[in-house]
Amino acid sequence: MIGTQFSDVLFLDIETVPQYPDYYSAPEKWQELWNKKAERLIENADDDPATVFGRAGIYAEFGKIICISVAFIKNEKLSVKSFFSENDEKQLLTDFAEMVNNFYKRNPKMQLCAHNGKEFDFPYISRRMIINKVPLPNIFNTAGKKPWEILNIDTMELWKFGDYKNYTSLNLLAYTFGIPSPKDDIDGSMVYETFYVDKELERIVTYCEKDAITVAQLLRAYNYLPLIPDENIEYRKAED
Repeated sequence: MIGTQFSDVLFLDIETVPQYPDYYSAPEKWQELWNKKAERLIENADDDPATVFGRAGIYAEFGKIICISVAFIKNEKLSVKSFFSENDEKQLLTDFAEMVNNFYKRNPKMQLCAHNGKEFDFPYISRRMIINKVPLPNIFNTAGKKPWEILNIDTMELWKFGDYKNYTSLNLLAYTFGIPSPKDDIDGSMVYETFYVDKELERIVTYCEKDAITVAQLLRAYNYLPLIPDENIEYRKAED
């Protein structure tokens, strides 16, 4: 299903949260803007902008990235590395951008791959880089390009086979293809509370890494390739 070498693909996943721990901690102007955005999220009389505040993290204007996990395959081994921070998103993005640029130097046919990456991960990273004044790596600078000029891979898009109304979760596809579930501890709906209430960033990083690994395994399954065994998965420190 892909016309490139797996060694040229950088698999990734991101985790995001609102910029503030709760609605009432946010500046007044921020609250006003969120009130407008939240109107479309309120579905019943018990909801208000404060009760749906946890969903602010999915919007790049109101959220921030707390973890980016990447995975790449070389010699049938899968290497995983994470960039994460509680308070310094700019440094997180700067370090990630440096890694992407270095990966591109070694792999000029580089492609990004994520699940729902074209709708979420790729544009979210790009927007937060611009907001934080971090130069965009060329592979993220897609402004003005035609859809067929953007060669990044989206495992959800591949699974649609042209069915534009179909959304399939990574967890469901993992189960379908016999891949260990990345949601065996927490899932995306729990990240906000895990970060701001439980203050367990490392737990979120582990979850993010599992998603990145699952994306890599899923793309292999799409291409009739065996899954990479656990003993061939190595975890690297961000500075490696």
